[in-house]
Amino acid sequence: MRDIDVAQLEELLPQGGTLVDVREPREFVDGHVPGALLAPMGQLPSRLGDFDKDKPVYVICRSGNRSAAMLELMLAQGFDAYNVVGGTVAWAQSGRSLDGGM
Repeated sequence: MRDIDVAQLEELLPQGGTLVDVREPREFVDGHVPGALLAPMGQLPSRLGDFDKDKPVYVICRSGNRSAAMLELMLAQGFDAYNVVGGTVAWAQSGRSLDGGM
């Protein structure tokens, strides 16, 4: 599995790539990692064309379970994709800020 933690995510994001949040819209509005793009798990397969295969894609959810499942889909489609272990909860618990509520 291609896992990264929130510290690695924070370090890698400024270097380019896309952070894709696969949670539901309400969860996203309640709080998300700054810069994340919402693509709910159920919609991600039909939205793969929205993302650049030439840049890394970091997949995040609440805790890392949904994003791990979606990572497999993205890898199978040729993306340079990574799962963010611990998800948005780990990001917030580490003291990093969220956009939205939460």
